[in-house]
Parts: sequence; C-alpha cells; structure tokens
Amino acid sequence: MQIIALLLCSAPRVSLAAEPATPLQALLITGGCCHDYSRQKLILSEGVSARANVKWTLVQEGGNGTRRQNIQQSIYQNPDWAKGFDIVVHNECFADDADPEYIERVLAPHRSGTPAIVIHCTMHTFRALKTDAFREFLGVTSTHHGPQHPLDVKNLQPDHPIMKGFPVIWTTGNEELYAIDKLWPRTVALAQAADKKKDASGAWVDTPKQNTVIWVNTYGMGRVFGTTIPHNNKTMEDPVYLAMFTRGLLWACDKLDASGKPRPGYEASAK
Repeated sequence: MQIIALLLCSAPRVSLAAEPATPLQALLITGGCCHDYSRQKLILSEGVSARANVKWTLVQEGGNGTRRQNIQQSIYQNPDWAKGFDIVVHNECFADDADPEYIERVLAPHRSGTPAIVIHCTMHTFRALKTDAFREFLGVTSTHHGPQHPLDVKNLQPDHPIMKGFPVIWTTGNEELYAIDKLWPRTVALAQAADKKKDASGAWVDTPKQNTVIWVNTYGMGRVFGTTIPHNNKTMEDPVYLAMFTRGLLWACDKLDASGKPRPGYEASAK
C-alpha cells in the first residue's frame, strides 16, 4: 500500500480546467430604410465581442428603401438560412415587404428554437403584412413613432439577469420612442420610457403615456430579446446600451447567469 501511495503521489498532475468554450456564432442581418446600418453593424458586433465570446457573420442586403431590393437573392430565400448559428440579430427596416411565404421563411427557424434579437425598426419591418404573424414573433405591436427627444429609460425588472447593472433610470440623447400598441401574451417588459411633449418654454416634459422599450419574448421554442432603442449611432455606442445588449444576447442563448454575468467560457477573455 505504501508503494501504491508513493506512485500516486508522484504521478503527473492532470489539469481539471475546462476547455475554452466555442464562441457563440451570431448572424447579424441588416439593411433597409432610414438608418446608418453600415456603421451600426460594426458598432454592435465589435461592442459585443469586446464583452462576450461571440463570433459574427454580418449580412447587409436589400438596399436602403422600405422594400427589399433583389429579394430573390435574399439570405431568407434559403430555407436553411439560420443553420449553424446560435443566434440571429435582426436590425432591419423593410416596412413594405408583405409576402407571407417569404416572411414564413424568416420565422420558421425562430419558431423551431433559434434565438433572436430584434432591434428598433425591425418592429416596423413587414408592417404591410395583413396578419400578426411577425408581430407575434417580435412580442410587441408597433406601427409608428414620434419626434426625437431624450428618453428616460426606467428599469422595471432590476432582478432580471439582462437588467443587472442597468441604471434605475438611463437618460439617452435624442431618440425615437416607438409607440407600443400591444404586448403579446408571452412578452415580459423589462424597461419603459414616457412619451414627451414640449411645454410653453420649449422644454420636454413627460406625458402619462409609457411605452415598453426593452423586453423578452418566447416564440415557439425560441427566446427573443427585443428593444426599440436605438435610432442614433451615439446611443448604440453608449457602454450602457452595449452592456445591456450583450446581456440580452447571452440570455437568449442561455449563456447568462443569474447575476447578469456570462457563463464560464463566454466571457470576452475566453476568446
């Protein structure tokens, strides 16, 4: 027994450290009307990868109008367009596309479990569709927004992992506040902001109307994280926004712990 013990003690130690996690594979699809998508795709991808172990594929298509150009060449024409990706980020603005079969190809992977993030004008994409199929996926119904003004974003769920570390109130620069006409049954509001109007002195003051600006939704078997913020690049570049967005991405992929931190292997340093 003494010999065996000596051999065991002298054997080389085997590291029990876990292998680095494989980076999350994220697909960002962007393009359309009214926004600086060429710059925003870089702000988002670089900002998230500085905070989490995420590798990006960027697809910008469709031109800069309200109807997607060259739609037959769209990534969505391939039924397997989402295959191989852990999450899809939609930052698009094509209000006048309304082909139900085309839109069903967009929705099918998410309904089957592919996580999603929906940003800003994605809420008005496929607005011309006569059914609510896309809105059920988004988790909100919105058809319009008001003039730009600072938003006082109120944290409604400070104990939710996505909202850990988010201020009680975060005041943005000038932003578009999207009117939210409906929250769908599986949607949970995480933050809201009051609509504003100018008083006699020209200052912006709150109205009683509150609109959800950050939320989570469950669509089929997939998680959806949504935010109507931002319109402007300056807001997207804000560390508060990028940190919140990164937590939302990790949550959608089930890689965010209860304290709002990346699960082991999914920190930026793990790359």
